[in-house]
Amino acid sequence: MDKLAGALERVNSGIGNLLCWTALAMLLLQFAIVLLRYVFGYSYIFLDEGVLYFHAAIFMLGAGYTFLVNAHVRVDIFYARASDRLQARIDLFGHLFLLTPALLLLIWFSWPTVRGSWAILEGPISVGGIPASFLLKSLIPAYCVLLLIQGAAAFLRDLEKLKRTRA
Repeated sequence: MDKLAGALERVNSGIGNLLCWTALAMLLLQFAIVLLRYVFGYSYIFLDEGVLYFHAAIFMLGAGYTFLVNAHVRVDIFYARASDRLQARIDLFGHLFLLTPALLLLIWFSWPTVRGSWAILEGPISVGGIPASFLLKSLIPAYCVLLLIQGAAAFLRDLEKLKRTRA
């Protein structure tokens, strides 16, 4: 189980490392946009949408990595003071009955829109923008899949934790 959890975690770890460079690219693109606009007087919708695409990719694809490194928002009034065994039980419940069903529903309801967008290779959001809205919409199921992968890894880790605390 530990090897499988590790393999699942490597997916989001690799994506998280790649997204660090994506954040740098977004920063440099935004700097170029500001430079072009305020120094040279040029403005390109294509470049503005590039920042939007980078931003969306970082947040949507980075959610699994955020979950991996336990940096996600957690309202833990009682969780922080709970024993390791109780924390594992709470997490197992959350993975099975909250996270997984919510993500599966999101995939289910977003898929027709994503499929339709790909079918027509949906164009830009704005005139003169990036002609690939279908890629932006594809981030929704990708987000879900990456969180499901990390949820499965966390589920396996919590099962191991529960076994260890039982002994």
